[in-house]
Amino acid sequence: MYLGTRTDRDTSYALLDRFVSAGGTTIDTANCYAFWAHPSGHGGQSEATIGEWLWLNPGIRDRLVLSTKVGVEPLDTGGLEGLAPDVVRREAQRSRERLGVDVLDIYWAHGEDRDTPIGETVDAMGALVSQGVVRRLGLSNHPTWLLERARAHALARGLEPFSAVQLSTSYIAPRPGARVEGKDHRFGWVTDETLDYATVHPKVEVWAYSPLLGGAYDRGDRPFPRAYQHSGTSDRLAALAEVADRRGLSRGQVVLAWLLHRRPQLRPIVGVSSLDQLESALVAAEVELDDDELAQLDAPA
Repeated sequence: MYLGTRTDRDTSYALLDRFVSAGGTTIDTANCYAFWAHPSGHGGQSEATIGEWLWLNPGIRDRLVLSTKVGVEPLDTGGLEGLAPDVVRREAQRSRERLGVDVLDIYWAHGEDRDTPIGETVDAMGALVSQGVVRRLGLSNHPTWLLERARAHALARGLEPFSAVQLSTSYIAPRPGARVEGKDHRFGWVTDETLDYATVHPKVEVWAYSPLLGGAYDRGDRPFPRAYQHSGTSDRLAALAEVADRRGLSRGQVVLAWLLHRRPQLRPIVGVSSLDQLESALVAAEVELDDDELAQLDAPA
């Protein structure tokens, strides 16, 4: 989120360099990142920083999957841009210009817009794929029933369907119905229904944002949000600590490995602001959890 705002340009470039040198391929951003961290109150800084880095590294584009989103950039008049067809088309062009690319590998509908029928959004995004300026489509922070409606609409019209969903999840979960500080997406969570849908539709990937809960697993100065503080959390944290200590890993590294071992797999999106954080995440990508460890982690409800 913070490339080009809270994360300065040199650090942003260093993070991208190290990620790619380690074999990383997928970079996820959004047209609205990070409007809340910029004096203008508008986003685009992350895309622009990635675009500048791409320009400084000729040829690297072909090795990457570039993912960006539309829908929640603030308007000067108040409210959010939404997912109307003209917004989808306009912002796809602006994102391509900031990134300096001809094609967006994955283009996401970032948040719900119930003022725009989902079929109109699907038609506009599907047209971008047909035109060759987008390769795949994703849906972020939407309920599962709307994902199914959107996919059915696309398939009936011979358009590219949404093949990825992006939602928040982690090893521990908030109390059902509890409001989580800093999370304002009503349907921005992986649920049992999400997992069931992805199991039945294996071509639909599940991308998990905020998997480390802002570093709360390993930072004593950063408590878990209040909604996560319940008896179920205590039991799971005890299991997590036992596996992590036995393996000589941090709690966060085991959380990332656990997500990658889930079936269906949950692809964690790791937002890092330092090379140390990135190195820790890279270690997690190589961790192999055995069946006994997975059973131990999954046992506490």
